[in-house]
Amino acid sequence: MTANPAATASAPVPAPAPSAAAAPAPSSNPTARTHDVTNQPPPLVGHDVADDAVLLEGLRREGAGWYTEDLHRLGRLAGSEQVQHWAEEANRCEPVLRTHDRYGNRIDEVEFHPAYHALMDVAIREGLGGAPWADDRPGAHVARAAGFMVWSSAEQGHGCPVSMTYAVVPALRSAPRLAAVYEPLLTSRVYDQGLRAPASKRGLLAGMGMTEKQGGTDVRANTTVAAPQQDGSWRLRGHKWFTSAPMNDLFLVLAQAPGGLSCFLVPRVLPDGSRNTFRVQRLKDKLGNRSNASSEPEFDDTVAWLVGPEGQGVRTIIDMVTMTRLDCILGSASGIRTALAQAAHHVRHRSVFGAKLIDQPLMRNVVADLGIESEAATTLALRVAGAADRAQRGDAQERSFLRLATAVGKYWVCKRQPAAVAEALECLGGNGYDEASGMPRLYREAPLNGIWEGSGNVNALDVLRALTREPDCLEAFRAEMEAAAGADARLDAAWRQLQGELVVTDDAALRARRLVERLALVLQGSLLVRHAPAAVADAFCASRLAGDRGLAFGTLPPGLDLAAIIDRVPAATG
Repeated sequence: MTANPAATASAPVPAPAPSAAAAPAPSSNPTARTHDVTNQPPPLVGHDVADDAVLLEGLRREGAGWYTEDLHRLGRLAGSEQVQHWAEEANRCEPVLRTHDRYGNRIDEVEFHPAYHALMDVAIREGLGGAPWADDRPGAHVARAAGFMVWSSAEQGHGCPVSMTYAVVPALRSAPRLAAVYEPLLTSRVYDQGLRAPASKRGLLAGMGMTEKQGGTDVRANTTVAAPQQDGSWRLRGHKWFTSAPMNDLFLVLAQAPGGLSCFLVPRVLPDGSRNTFRVQRLKDKLGNRSNASSEPEFDDTVAWLVGPEGQGVRTIIDMVTMTRLDCILGSASGIRTALAQAAHHVRHRSVFGAKLIDQPLMRNVVADLGIESEAATTLALRVAGAADRAQRGDAQERSFLRLATAVGKYWVCKRQPAAVAEALECLGGNGYDEASGMPRLYREAPLNGIWEGSGNVNALDVLRALTREPDCLEAFRAEMEAAAGADARLDAAWRQLQGELVVTDDAALRARRLVERLALVLQGSLLVRHAPAAVADAFCASRLAGDRGLAFGTLPPGLDLAAIIDRVPAATG
């Protein structure tokens, strides 16, 4: 007979007999503690972000040692609990667009959390905006670069308007009358938020509007048009696709004039105090960079003034783009360094299998490899900043080097950031995937600099353009490489091989990324063999130039002095 299913289902199931291998029953002791926290690192707060040998050595080497004390002061602020809270709040409470006031008047304003304004206030007060252009001290731009890297470690989104304000000055000088009015306010150290007549403010912020939805990088496909007026001003009509920081005071905008694509200055508020037409259609819902508002503005009979010659808009605004590309290198080097510091802090305090993570051989290989990547990125970033500083002071060779090195560095350092941050996040395991660790925010920020101011392909093709049209750039690069000649046989061999590939042929565009990658690696190698400890330079040449390396981080070959490399990684203790 078949058993009754209902009876079978309701019948009690006898418990299995205990076996000798069964786990002991939980303790019934009511005083047992289940929430003691052990084997977790202490909070990474109260430390000096600028306490970093690589950064400080580069600061002195590039001529800004006089800034060391101020950099430490900024570093202690960046590492404070208060500033970390500001960063969290600025990203959690995102900007909000207000197109109209309660009465229906168009206002096109973006509201930010007070934490965002607090971050901006420090950045401008510390001279990370346009201030270096009003500073005659040699190394002023290097000091600003180091400060930008240290402060970016706290929060990167607000760095966008800071960077554009820094970068606008050389482009604006193409219109001396406009520069005379606005430059003193763009170089101010006062953060004066809110839309008012520019001349009535104590400090100004600047932005740019280049891309449009139908063209993107191909700005010559722009359809925004500019019409000249009898009073010398122009009127713009069109729609921009990706204009960040719409609450900034001034924008350089590309538009089609009768004489061709031209550059124009567009203020949010006109000199008489009335609002210029700058309709913010929407804010972008971005992967990361959440604290920074990126918008689509529409121009409709918008007042503007010509900057530079009519028909030479790209040539005029390229000075601004060059400086923002420098900041992309700085920001990515900072992002790599910040992620490495977080990972190093974790593995120095966390134990597994009876030993600290940092003492586990494979983890040491990973941290050392990340340390090499970070040191190479930071050293290159500060070298480019040094070239920018000396170029502004009339050094022609440094200007030529800057032209090529900026594009090379922008491509490579920004490409390396996502991979490095991902590896650093993995060092924390599941803790790194938790928003509370701060690592997910670093990870979401990581791809941005590779896209902003020209994607990888744009910068790779820009390197080809410099090689073919500006031979002085290659000669300046050669001089840089010759300074390291004979220091390391692996570097010498890599440079000899690469020189045979520098002839631009019909298939140059197809292999442009390979060429730029190798230019970046030999440049980093040249810098490290001259300026880094022998252990760092040896490991870089062995793993990046000699080819004895896997595809992932943590694949350094045996025989390297990992301890000496790890000693260069910031301890990041309070």
